[in-house]
Amino acid sequence: MGDQMDAAFKTTGSKWLLPVSEYFGFPLDQVNFLACQLFGLAAAFWFRLYLSPSHASPLVRHAVATLLGITFVIFCFGWYSAHLLTVVLSSYLIIIKADINNVHRYSMVMAMGYLTVCQISRVFIFNYGILSTDFSGPLMIVTQKITTLAFQLHDGMCKKPEELSPEQKRQAVNERPSLTEYLSYNLNFLSVLVGPCNNYKDYVDFIEGRHIRRRLSQHSGTCNGQNGYDKMPDPSPVSAVCHKLLVCCGCMLFFLIVTRSLPISYNADTDFVSHAPFLTRLTYAFFSIQAARPKFYFAWTLADAINNGAGYGFKGIDENGKPSWDLICNLNIWGIETATSFKTFIDNWNIQTGVWLKTVCYDRAPRYRVELTFILSALWHGVYPGYYFTFITAIPITMAARAIRKNFRHHFLCSRGVKLVYDIITWAATQLAICYTVMPFLLLAVEPTMVYYRSMYFHVHIISILVAFALHQKHKPRDPCAATKTFSSSSSSSSFCSPSSRLSQCQAAHSNNNVKGD
Repeated sequence: MGDQMDAAFKTTGSKWLLPVSEYFGFPLDQVNFLACQLFGLAAAFWFRLYLSPSHASPLVRHAVATLLGITFVIFCFGWYSAHLLTVVLSSYLIIIKADINNVHRYSMVMAMGYLTVCQISRVFIFNYGILSTDFSGPLMIVTQKITTLAFQLHDGMCKKPEELSPEQKRQAVNERPSLTEYLSYNLNFLSVLVGPCNNYKDYVDFIEGRHIRRRLSQHSGTCNGQNGYDKMPDPSPVSAVCHKLLVCCGCMLFFLIVTRSLPISYNADTDFVSHAPFLTRLTYAFFSIQAARPKFYFAWTLADAINNGAGYGFKGIDENGKPSWDLICNLNIWGIETATSFKTFIDNWNIQTGVWLKTVCYDRAPRYRVELTFILSALWHGVYPGYYFTFITAIPITMAARAIRKNFRHHFLCSRGVKLVYDIITWAATQLAICYTVMPFLLLAVEPTMVYYRSMYFHVHIISILVAFALHQKHKPRDPCAATKTFSSSSSSSSFCSPSSRLSQCQAAHSNNNVKGD
């Protein structure tokens, strides 16, 4: 019992807050993480008000953001923070020394290779008893940033404009960054712990004071310069930050009251699996997965609030004429909880990682785009077997979802009442499929995963494979009535779709200057 308590309060970082950890009964690594994020929130407002571009040079802003970020990772992870510094400095050497025609390839191999080695060593170091906030999280974010910038640098310095997509043209980087800029982009305190990944040009615009002005002028341009948005004062992020902090408070309360009473590991408990009826096991699995989400909601929403507090993340003016601060938002909670398709769920979950996968893999692969994107996503997440069970399981489900949409959805678009029934059924099917798919991701190891799969009789695997096989190449033409009726609401567009559509829409929905971005 004593060893378990010691394990609960261990950390690789600072132990200054150990009394707080023991008093509240939270693991020390989580207390350190939360302390840094709350301090980061206060520092973000200070950064916006007292180190604004009108009061401080870009060099000072870069330096302060970098030093605070490095302080955070040292406080949270101790000497393990050396991994982040090593991979960032090594990547910068590639950026400035390597042939620009191959810089994106070298950066991808180095960053993903280093991450994979660290993920493998992490398995042996912690032996599945991992800390919930260990150094691999920031390393994963840094890997995204390193590779994103490398590909955008290659786009800007090696490719002709006609070879690039509109989004690639907007984000192309035309000169190598300085060391200060590179360190600031990768290690700034706003996103070093949780992310999200963001584009280099957007970040530099923020540091140099062009971020909000540029997006207001772009919005003004879409309205023929007649709305005056380009002349209005910079909008304040306070309202957006307060809203997101309220969401964080709700997620924290849910975690304390509900999540801790529904442990994921109970789904693989041998006594529970042996004696509970199938419907009981299915119900517990469903609610335990639902209850596991708020901790991710909390972390990503707080990270978004920190960026907004510093004045970063302004997307533009929304359709109601109000400022939107969702440029680098990482999730859409309402979209997740009401998703009526596998594709819609993924579209709204960890959005910036989806944008990254599209930027560095899906848009670049000459063939096998979906398969290569799944492989890269699995490698990026780590080497625990449960991760690979999740991504392998997602493939037949995605294929079945695409087949169902092409063969059946058009039959339900002639009547709003029928469409509502369709949405309810697909919502339930989607949530159960997500539950089944994600469970190994949280169980991690092979043995509990197989215990869970056997308790579920592998029913989702079997059904999805049979559906995908039976409906393969059986694409019926759309009903004429579907073409005459337009259901443009989010529920009508939330239908089963392939990962390729998900990735394409993710970039369009979350990276375009005039729409929401993470």
